[in-house]
Amino acid sequence: MTEKQRFIKALKREKVSGLVPTFELVFFLTMEAFGKPHPTQRAFHQWNQMSEKEKEAQIADQAWLYVETAKRYGHSAIFVHPNPGDFDNIVRLLTKIREMSGDEYYLTMHGDPTCAIPDGDHMMDFSARLYEEPEGIVAEQEGHMRDMLDFAEKINKTGKLLDGFTMCSDYCFNVNPYFSPSIFADLVAPVLSKTIDGYRKMGFYSIKHTDGNIMPIVDMLVQCKPDALHSLDPQGGVDLKYMSEKYGDKVSLCGNVNCAHLQTGTDEEVTADVKRSLHDGMARGYGYIFCTSNCVYTGMPLARYDLMMKLWREYGVYK
Repeated sequence: MTEKQRFIKALKREKVSGLVPTFELVFFLTMEAFGKPHPTQRAFHQWNQMSEKEKEAQIADQAWLYVETAKRYGHSAIFVHPNPGDFDNIVRLLTKIREMSGDEYYLTMHGDPTCAIPDGDHMMDFSARLYEEPEGIVAEQEGHMRDMLDFAEKINKTGKLLDGFTMCSDYCFNVNPYFSPSIFADLVAPVLSKTIDGYRKMGFYSIKHTDGNIMPIVDMLVQCKPDALHSLDPQGGVDLKYMSEKYGDKVSLCGNVNCAHLQTGTDEEVTADVKRSLHDGMARGYGYIFCTSNCVYTGMPLARYDLMMKLWREYGVYK
């Protein structure tokens, strides 16, 4: 099977043999690993002044970096972050990745119209609007949803360039969700559910990402029927063993390797945490995708991710 086929089987909660599938939302350490900045960290202020040949070279270099990262680390999926992000260049980038790798990898992009935790400059005003203008909050999300579903329909017509969407609106702090369960149920979950349903009707898979303590709203997240939940944050008190036992027959599970250990812990702590994640995630024999509890972000030592993936190759094999 291709890595894409193995990844899809994991999303469908079907058994796979060999290594448990793995990927990352973002692998930012491309400078450390390949001597090249990550595509999202490149500034193209003069993009419109470039010749077509120069643009093609930039697109090809980004595509190469995504494919080489997947090859080196055994990823089954590539989360593509197009830069520039207009439709034509998105198609060019996805097409180039497919040209370089065939149909080997599952390709995914961001596609979440729902509200996320606002930044500090807007938190007070947005918090007030949740109570004073709930209809406006819903209307804004539904407008974003229509735009994203229109994009999905357009990308679908270009051929099988994209396999699914990863929905990256964060809802939770480490101690609790930003949205109360009642507000989440009334204002956010309905739009999330309709978006996932819209993607599914077009043949796309959905992975729902949110960090932090999802436990007060996890039932609603599962009821929205994403194919998988990411990132099952241990720093937010999310227990992978519990999640697998209670929800593993309803949704696939991604993540749970503690990023705090990867960044500042000891090698012994990393080793113990990776083994725990693999043991608990693979216990059912299906429906688990191995990865960090967030992403491989700038500042994380590359050697720690190398250690994590070495342990995955050793202990992440289905018997």
